Amino acid sequence: MNYLAHIYLARYSDEAMLGALLGDFVKPSADGQFSAVTQAEILIHRKVDTFTDSHPVVLAAKSLFDGPGRRYSGILLDVFYDHVLAVRWARYSGVPLADFIAGFYGVLTRQAAVLPPKLAELAPYMIEQDWLGSYQRYAGVDRAVRRISTRLSKNGDVMRAALDDLERHAATITDGFDVFFPELITFVESQRNERQ
Repeated sequence: MNYLAHIYLARYSDEAMLGALLGDFVKPSADGQFSAVTQAEILIHRKVDTFTDSHPVVLAAKSLFDGPGRRYSGILLDVFYDHVLAVRWARYSGVPLADFIAGFYGVLTRQAAVLPPKLAELAPYMIEQDWLGSYQRYAGVDRAVRRISTRLSKNGDVMRAALDDLERHAATITDGFDVFFPELITFVESQRNERQ
């Protein structure tokens, strides 16, 4: 899953949402840098990624990508799933998406001093360009994938070309999300219950 989904899954507190995002930027540790809640969500982030990568619906969606672009299908699906979540937001939350995102951007701003360097560098752009809000439109998926592709040392063009497969199979992938995402929510709840 990508940023919006991870943050949504940890929506029960600001510390948790921060940890959900940090999962892409730090390694889990018990060094006391972050609160226990934030640290727990960093670990859950990793479990969410493992669950997602091995889920039959996600594996079936990856198989829809042809040729060399298939190697980047997981990244494209993560971004596209954020788009589907944004479009279907009212199914999953009683809080308007714009309010949820604004609240999280506030968390990032208030926690700027503790962000790891890479996230501290990205956070102002994320907020200013409204990366999370941009997922409401397919154009936001396109921009995000193109932005990610520029960070690859090679084959960025291959990732960008795979956008054609994503667009061609968008309806099928969206149908799969409607099966997969509720199961992911249940999985995350079970992981939190085990920790209590």
